[in-house]
Amino acid sequence: MSSLGSVLGESYSPSPLRLSFLKWQCRVRQMAMRDNQGRPDDAITPALFLPHQDQPLGHIITLLNKSPGYSVTPELLHMAKKTNDPAQRRDQAIRFFSATYYQKASEFSDILTATFPPGSPGAASIREAENVRLRFEAYMQMFDLSCKVWRLAPHNPLYQATMAHNRLFNPALPADTEVLGFEPDWNASSMESEVS
Repeated sequence: MSSLGSVLGESYSPSPLRLSFLKWQCRVRQMAMRDNQGRPDDAITPALFLPHQDQPLGHIITLLNKSPGYSVTPELLHMAKKTNDPAQRRDQAIRFFSATYYQKASEFSDILTATFPPGSPGAASIREAENVRLRFEAYMQMFDLSCKVWRLAPHNPLYQATMAHNRLFNPALPADTEVLGFEPDWNASSMESEVS
């Protein structure tokens, strides 16, 4: 897997699984914004498995970011600067993300991101593993993604987008928050639909 994807925040995989996952993620994230005031649910918080482990290390809150060519990071930063009132900032963010933000799956990077506190032992374990599995299970769908782990530098567009997004919901996010990127290997990943 190339590190170019992590630098640019884009994947060039034509995998049908990639498109199915991005469409599903856009749909469930828009539902979370519209119906659940932006609170993450099981569709957004996969179980994270280290290599050769049957039990998850835990669940992480993932972020789905626009590809750099469709980035709205400047708009998110502007939204954060408009008010010091956390409630107003959150309401504006929910309105923004509930509208048309998640309408076009093709505008999103498949490199998921997650934030961790500075000095997080969990983040250190994940970085050391270099490859992990993320298992999403919700709404009658299961995606098991085999992912390469990247520690994103502050100049990376996905780092900047992640921090801008998360500060709308948590203005006290420390400046030295760690952002990890999870780049799926679509050939080593799978999907199942549960039939009721």
